Amino acid sequence: MLSVWWNIEGIVHYELLDNNQAITANLYCDHLHHLKAALDRKQLCLVNRKGVIFQHDNARPHAAQLTKYLLEELGWEILLHPPYSPDLAHSDYYLFWGLQNHLNGLTLASKEVVENELDSYFTSKPKQFYKHGIY
Repeated sequence: MLSVWWNIEGIVHYELLDNNQAITANLYCDHLHHLKAALDRKQLCLVNRKGVIFQHDNARPHAAQLTKYLLEELGWEILLHPPYSPDLAHSDYYLFWGLQNHLNGLTLASKEVVENELDSYFTSKPKQFYKHGIY
C-alpha cells in the first residue's frame, strides 16, 4: 500500500508499506509524524505562512481518536472529505492514474525498486502538474 501526501509544490512525503501490512491508527500516526518532519524540512515557508490544511478520507485509522488527538496537537486545519462520497479524491484520480500507467508492465522485484520508480515518476512531473491536480 502506498500513502502519498502532496500539495501544489509537489510530493511532500510518501510511505510504502510492506506486503500484507495493514494500516492501523498507530501506524497512521507514525506516518503523520514523518509527514510533519518532511513539511518542516521541505516546505517550512508554506507551513509558517498559512499553516497546514490537511485532507484525508474517513477510513478507520484516519477517524480514530488517536489520530484526532494528534492532528489537534499538530494544529492542522482539517478539510473534511464527505462521508460515503461518490466523488473520488484528487489523489485517486489525478495522481494515481498517471502513476499506475507509469508502473504498468514493469517488474518490481523489491521494495527498493518500487521506491526508485516512485521517486522517478514523482520527480519527472513539473511543478504545474501538482498545482493543476489540486485546483
